[in-house]
Amino acid sequence: MAASKTPPWRLVVVRSHNPHLVSPRSSVHAYYADHFVLPLPSGHRFPMAKYARLRERLAVELPQVQMHEAMPASDGELALAHTPDYIAAVTAGTLSPAALREIGFPWSPAMAERARRSVGATLQACRTAMSGAGVSANLAGGTHHAYADKGGGFCVFNDAAVAARLMQAEHARVARSSGPLLVAIIDLDVHQGNGTARIFERDASVFTLSMHGAKNFPFRKESSDLDIDLPDGCGDAAYLEALEHALDELDRRFIPGLVIYLAGADPHEGDRLGRLKLSFDGLEARDRRVMDWAWQRRVPLAFAMAGGYGADMETTLQVQMHTYRTALEYDQRWQALVPCSSMAAAATGMGAPRWQNAAA
Repeated sequence: MAASKTPPWRLVVVRSHNPHLVSPRSSVHAYYADHFVLPLPSGHRFPMAKYARLRERLAVELPQVQMHEAMPASDGELALAHTPDYIAAVTAGTLSPAALREIGFPWSPAMAERARRSVGATLQACRTAMSGAGVSANLAGGTHHAYADKGGGFCVFNDAAVAARLMQAEHARVARSSGPLLVAIIDLDVHQGNGTARIFERDASVFTLSMHGAKNFPFRKESSDLDIDLPDGCGDAAYLEALEHALDELDRRFIPGLVIYLAGADPHEGDRLGRLKLSFDGLEARDRRVMDWAWQRRVPLAFAMAGGYGADMETTLQVQMHTYRTALEYDQRWQALVPCSSMAAAATGMGAPRWQNAAA
């Protein structure tokens, strides 16, 4: 993509490193399942420890983030995006050796339970955002390489796909007259969301946007509604310009009532698997732009952390901490828009706000 002489964005980062600078009324609800730890062999490249470590840092540095244990997704919920045979095989531990190699994890009861709860965390985050909170989170998730009938790339079940379908079903039960809930999945993990793209390839009610490394995993890409292929070594300026064009295109083609955002840390320059060169400031500007896009349209947003494989785990965690700081700032805007009493009523199903196509 050619560089614009007058790019429509400016790299302006305002951090609230001191949690007391964020309004005490501000709170982002986040859901976790890090207590289900996979027994991985020594030297395995999946950073299992980062999830508990992220929760520890949030508790100390950003106590406004309210953390809740994720509930497991049921068979029926998983079946909204996955085949019954695949769900049964994950549950019973009867996946073939080839299927497990593609996922990248050995089977264990903890693996199956963690996969269910990772989906459950995104389900709960979406419900919370839709109830009036506006912004909410999964401390893990972003398992976008999982297809309907198989997993891949450290992804067992596809949390965003299940959540999109379930939110549509729940919306249809309570807001039939407003039409179907349209969901935009904005996937900014450095790897293409191939499983998500395939699941929704014939579904006009879900828009899949993926910005990813052109030469990175998966090497056989699927077709999202909008794919932005980035060259190795892509830095802040080119990335943010590409993101602006992508959001403009999304705006022209789709009007979502919910955004599910995969806020991958792996585009960072210190990531072992990323191959891009974004700085901390660039990634924070990315998060701010996506959340601002949703806020300007009054569209609730649930985000998942997705990938992050920093040579130094604390580097990955720092990217994710910036994402939560940014989310807290946008949560303040939502809380000013929706009085606490209205949010409580929405959470109980009474007087739930109609976010779909809400006026800016």
